Amino acid sequence: SGENKETWEFKLVKGESGRQALDELRQEREHMDHSCTLSAWTSWRLKRKLIMGLLSRKVTCNSHGQDSSYFLGWQEYEKNPYHEVNNPQGIIQMGLAENQLSFDLPESWLAKNADAAGFKRDGQSIFQELALFQDYHGLPAFKKALVDFMAEIRGNKVTFDPNHIVLTAGATSANETLMFCLAEQGDAFLLPTPYYPGFDRDLKWRTGVEIVPIQCTSSNRFQITAPALEEAYQQAQRKNLRVKGVLVTNPSNPLGTTMRRDELDLLINFITDKEIHLISDEIYSGTVFSSPGFVSIMEVLKDRSLEQTPVWERVHIVYSLSKDLGLPGFRYLLSAMLSDKKFTKEYMAKNHKRLQKQQSKLVSGLEKAGIGCLESNAGLFCWVDMRHLLSSNTFEAEMELWKRIVYDVKLNISPGSSCHCSEPGWFRVCFANISEDTLKLAMQRLKSFVDSVAINNQSHQELKNSRKKCRTKWVFRLSFQSFHDREQDER
Repeated sequence: SGENKETWEFKLVKGESGRQALDELRQEREHMDHSCTLSAWTSWRLKRKLIMGLLSRKVTCNSHGQDSSYFLGWQEYEKNPYHEVNNPQGIIQMGLAENQLSFDLPESWLAKNADAAGFKRDGQSIFQELALFQDYHGLPAFKKALVDFMAEIRGNKVTFDPNHIVLTAGATSANETLMFCLAEQGDAFLLPTPYYPGFDRDLKWRTGVEIVPIQCTSSNRFQITAPALEEAYQQAQRKNLRVKGVLVTNPSNPLGTTMRRDELDLLINFITDKEIHLISDEIYSGTVFSSPGFVSIMEVLKDRSLEQTPVWERVHIVYSLSKDLGLPGFRYLLSAMLSDKKFTKEYMAKNHKRLQKQQSKLVSGLEKAGIGCLESNAGLFCWVDMRHLLSSNTFEAEMELWKRIVYDVKLNISPGSSCHCSEPGWFRVCFANISEDTLKLAMQRLKSFVDSVAINNQSHQELKNSRKKCRTKWVFRLSFQSFHDREQDER
């Protein structure tokens, strides 16, 4: 649009949706004052409307979940990121489940293994070999090193066949691929709550698969129960959804807890009875830093001698190195690194100690602020209980509290509602992606906030009590005056 004149050029209008968008734009323009210059906002809105008409419903739908508070918190952090020197008043990122505590260990290994870092084998360059097309199923050396590392994490109680490993670009792609492979659009998977907010995007957006929650509560530390499983299954049936499987994260994101063996047995019995699939997302299996230890679904299957049964074919494990090693890339380097058994053993031991130390500092800092959390033994986060800070027992009050923590306290944490928790007031707080000093500062900010809330609540209560006393005295005076008047009348 130009000044006092219209210049409409639509060179990309194709198909019925494009023509429909163009017709709507023309109708909207006809109702405008042609002597006016279109504002930048209106111009953008009209262009967007045209483009949306050219895209598929799958692309333009809202099921990607990007409007979740989980992602909105990230956006606010990116606008004002904390830096100890350049932006000390910025937002501290505690919504990112990333392990940055042990980067020095693989860096040290690379410094000692120049051949791997320089793409060499026995001193000879293998750059051209690696640069060309690789085996369609993935680097054999990497797959072999990976299955050995997965077995090591599980105490070598189970083994994995490299020929049954499918490599993807991260666990996100693996979970989405599994949805495409196991379910049709409109089918459902059952997920225990609370669950990772990104699953709304990863499992549903492009696949069209529905998520039905298995409602878990704090009354039993959010553990899965048989009644909760059955209720979720029946709920899906009432919605005319065909249940194709159950997906769990073990260790749990966002709880930071490992599943008990009886829970895993319950899941196997359930999928056997219903003849459905089970996906066990075990990307945090190497982050277990205290007891109880991690039990993989594979271990339970083998202990029950289910290898040659149909249920064996319906259990799928997702694993990634992005959480345990904090290295989502470098496939060739990782194959060499993982093959070094001395290094992997030392790395896991030191990493567990660092995770436990950082988690303890978070828990201690929360306790000093008068805040508790679910007892955890794994993961890169804690499930924090702030129910006592809510103005009311509602999710609206949870969002009010979350906004104050993001905008006023300047900490990005994830509200429980973004994880589909059934109880308002729980939050996921990450600890492994920041330094010890930054964590200390975050706890100081949080304590100051909680103290201010307590003072305001006390002042409000004192004012309320004062008003109540004044009202009581006023009523008493009125009653006394009325009695005195009656006494005078009687005389």
